[in-house]
Amino acid sequence: MLMTKIKIISVVLCLLLSVVFHFLYTAFPSPITSIFFPVNESIWEHMKLITMPIIFTSIIEYFLYKSFNIPYHNFTLAIGISSLFGIMFYLILYLPITSIFKHNFIIAIVILLLTFIFSSYISYIVLNTNQVKYSNLIGFLLIFINIIIFAIFTYNPPKNYLFYDTQTKSYGMPK
Repeated sequence: MLMTKIKIISVVLCLLLSVVFHFLYTAFPSPITSIFFPVNESIWEHMKLITMPIIFTSIIEYFLYKSFNIPYHNFTLAIGISSLFGIMFYLILYLPITSIFKHNFIIAIVILLLTFIFSSYISYIVLNTNQVKYSNLIGFLLIFINIIIFAIFTYNPPKNYLFYDTQTKSYGMPK
């Protein structure tokens, strides 16, 4: 029951962090912040606003689980899987909805909230599953590969609508 309460708080924290993280690259432009925070208004760059809050809140969750002696398994695997599933879930909802209604800030936030709820639920399931062999290794690899892909596509984005910044009419890093 306590883990459920922590997960609910994490969903709210993820949503709040996504708002803050949206502006971090603009406030602190650097090669490091460009990897972790959106550098433009493309759909792809905004997927960082799913991954990074999940990673950050998961670290807080870890210390809470430890301090309250809450049993859990597959911690890093839960982070990696919930982040990847969150990105897929967001895109599955966002792309068709915005093709019908165009981009709308309220719709994007609602979809983001639903994504964090879904990701948290996935994490909850993985944390309560029996220990998976090599779960830490698999989890770290998923997280690492995800961040590497963010880095590659931030500096070398494919010429695809997911990577297109409609505000600057460009791809990738701001000029």
